Amino acid sequence: MTNNREISSHDPACPRVGSERQGKRRHKRERRAARRSSRLTWLLCVAVSAVLAAPLSVNAQSYPSRPITVVVPFPAGGPSDVVARIVTEQMGKILGQSMIIENVGGAGGTIGSARVAAAAADGYTLLAGSMGSHVAAPVLTPNLKYDSERDFIPIGFTAHAPAVIVARKDFPAKDLPEFVAYLRNHGDGVKQAHGGIGSSSHMACLMFNSELGLNPRLIAYRGTGPALNDLLGGHVDFFCEQVVSVAAAVQGGTIKAYGVSSDKPVPSLPGVPAAKDAGAPSYQMSIWSAVFAPKGTPAPVVARLNQALNEALDDPTVRNRLVELGGRVPGKEERGPANLAKLLKSEIARWAPILKSAAALTN
Repeated sequence: MTNNREISSHDPACPRVGSERQGKRRHKRERRAARRSSRLTWLLCVAVSAVLAAPLSVNAQSYPSRPITVVVPFPAGGPSDVVARIVTEQMGKILGQSMIIENVGGAGGTIGSARVAAAAADGYTLLAGSMGSHVAAPVLTPNLKYDSERDFIPIGFTAHAPAVIVARKDFPAKDLPEFVAYLRNHGDGVKQAHGGIGSSSHMACLMFNSELGLNPRLIAYRGTGPALNDLLGGHVDFFCEQVVSVAAAVQGGTIKAYGVSSDKPVPSLPGVPAAKDAGAPSYQMSIWSAVFAPKGTPAPVVARLNQALNEALDDPTVRNRLVELGGRVPGKEERGPANLAKLLKSEIARWAPILKSAAALTN
């Protein structure tokens, strides 16, 4: 008897046909799901690209939107710290945000500097750098974790200052010629302090000794503050440091000054001659300090910071405070990032032989 029943794709009696239909429907569902996934991926890529492609000027317009940390890679109270606090206080007012000083001392300024070099390049972590952190450290510090030229973007100078030769208040020499003669006669029996290997006072000490053929015993401290305290207490005999750090002590009569490393006397130390005119004609140097940002900081942010720095240096109160301490405000023609980068390169070339020679003598 013939079975006239219509065969259905769902009919268990025809498993092959049902399987084919089910497979086609499954493939259609998979294709639709794949298309949806591809579209979601495309939309996500578009969104991310839009964020990454947003013009930097938008970020610059809103910068800064929170406080800025300025790392001083030396202890509080030293010249880098003093200058940074004076300048960044005014910069913060101009930018409309607090600029918070954080002292991260140690290893000649390299610990704090390395921290900034590794920080996010967003303009919210800056470095109050100096000759110690950017000129001496690359020569004197093995396995340094940053390159002072490649890993930072210069913002601009904050101040220049000569070094001054200061001694305990009861040091027997009455002037610089007598002072130099005393050091030559007593050699390493005279204790010369400095603020740590690679610090600006260490560099000033090395140049003074090198130019005059002196050989005192060098005593290293963890910063200018501790060195000055021991000088005040008579535990060391003398050191060479930025005028900014010691002008108040000289003015107060608690230490004595013999000469400054500038072309002429400085207003904050009346009666103290330029060393070149008082028995040390070759002892001339200017110690600079500056602001740096991590490599990769957007150009508009760098420009904004440089503008704020320039305005701060033009402020009469800032200028007067720096000058009163013996500093010199950078002229407008030398303030730009390009000038700072150029000087940094030339300073490294100038100081490398002196520092390498000194390091060889101590090893």
